[in-house]
Parts: sequence; C-alpha cells; structure tokens
Amino acid sequence: MQAWTREQFEQKLKDKGQLYHIHHPFHIAMHQGECSKAEIQGWVANRFYYQLNIPIKDAAIMANCRDMETRRLWVQRILDHDGSVGDQALGGIEAWLRLGEAVGLDRQDLLDEKFVLPGVRFAVDAYVNFARRASWQQAACSSLTEMFAPEIHQSRLDSWPQNYPWIKPEGLSYFQMRLSQARRDVNHGLQITLDHFTSAEAQEEALNILQFKLDILWSMLDSMTLAYQQGKAPYQAVLGQDVVNNPIHHKGLFK
Repeated sequence: MQAWTREQFEQKLKDKGQLYHIHHPFHIAMHQGECSKAEIQGWVANRFYYQLNIPIKDAAIMANCRDMETRRLWVQRILDHDGSVGDQALGGIEAWLRLGEAVGLDRQDLLDEKFVLPGVRFAVDAYVNFARRASWQQAACSSLTEMFAPEIHQSRLDSWPQNYPWIKPEGLSYFQMRLSQARRDVNHGLQITLDHFTSAEAQEEALNILQFKLDILWSMLDSMTLAYQQGKAPYQAVLGQDVVNNPIHHKGLFK
C-alpha cells in the first residue's frame, strides 16, 4: 500500500470530524436547548474531570519528548489550562470552575470530583494513561480532535444564551478563550503528525489513534446519557432510592 501525500493524509485526519462528539445525541440535544438544568449540570460536572486532566496529559507528553523546541511550544498548553503564577490571564480550569458556578454547581464539589461518573472517569483515565505510555508523537496525534473543537465551542456561544438564559453569561468565558487557543494548538499538533507519520502503515496508525480519542469523547457522553437522560445511573437499580444519598450520580443530585 502506498502512503498518502501530505495533503491527502491531512484530509483523512480531518474527515474524522464526522465522528466528533458534536454529533452525539446528547450534544445535539444540548445545542438545541432540549437539556434540563440537571442535564447541563451533569455535563459540566463530568466534563470538568476531563478539563482537570488535560494539563496532566500534556505534562506526560512533555515528559516523553526529548525535542526541546517541541517542549517549548507544548508547555503553553499547560499554562493555558493551569494559568500562570502572578498572571491575571484566566486559566482554562478556573474558567471551567466559573462555568460550574454559573450553572449552579458548588466549586468545591467540582474540585472534589463529587459527581464524576465511573464511565467518564474510566474514559478520561484511559486517555491520560495512553499519553504516558505512547511516544510523544503518538500522544500529540491524539490531541488532533482539537481540529474540530472551535466549531463545538462556537456552537455553545451561539446557542446557550438563548436556550439557557439561566446560565450566567460570565460562565461562558472558557468557550471564548478556547476558540483561538485550539486553532493555535492544532497547527502545532498537525505539523508533528504530518511530519512523523509518513509511511502507509504509520498513517493508518495515526488515524486509529485519532479514532481512539474520538471514542474517549463519545464514551463520556454515552455515560452521561445513561445517567442523566435515561435515568440509569450506575448502581441505581441495585441501590434504589438510596442512590440519592450515595456518591453515585444521577439527576436527583442536581437541583
């Protein structure tokens, strides 16, 4: 099998966008204003676990990378999420905490990971473990779901103020800041991937890596769909009504 040209390979990677979680039924419902307050809160609470782990994932990539120039650029991703010491710029994690507060969640509950569903935790931890064990080029390739992120962030900025007017506007700052950051990060990650995966076999591997990351994001929403839309929270059938007072998370935990 002959390797694709650089342009063909880039298009193959971009074609994976048809499987991005913007097309998941949960996200479609959220975009169309069909989610309840409890469902929005559940999504924000669980997605925060992903946000918390992004700089940990990026630190793992850097730990495996012996290329100084790459580390100089990649470290900005950590600063984008953690924020800089003494810097007034808002980090992504703090911005997401403010989103949590804007939808009526307690900041400490988010930091304590109180509402993280087991399926979400499993998916996110699998992503972090992949970044630790893979080569830095493979892990960088997995970040290319960012190619599709500006569209999903813009969709929230466009639809949430009208569909969910109860969400405080200041809570949407995360989506605004990621519009430019994601585009910058894509340029770097795409260059690494196009430069490193040059044989036919390697290009297929890169597509499989990107699919793995898409699976992570899709699986997170599958877990939330079961818990918040279908009323099938983990262990609910076993614990019955006691689930409300147990650290197993479903609609009843959100007010």
